[in-house]
Amino acid sequence: MHVELIPPAQKQPVERSLRVKDVAVALGIDTSTVYVAVRTGLLGSYRVGAGRGTIRIPRSALKAYADERGIPAAELGVAL
Repeated sequence: MHVELIPPAQKQPVERSLRVKDVAVALGIDTSTVYVAVRTGLLGSYRVGAGRGTIRIPRSALKAYADERGIPAAELGVAL
């Protein structure tokens, strides 16, 4: 007999974060420019993995970055 003690988690769309390379392609800039934006705090990010890890940029952070610079979302190479 199966008894469910914990209610199932509600399925919400998962926001897939982007790699630095993906953001660079979407904005049409070099990856070094993305790293500078991350380091200076202009572009929100977080690290994943052990050690230095890898940098991930949430789509919402990319949208905010583009909006601040007047870049229309339609011109980006990724779906926000």
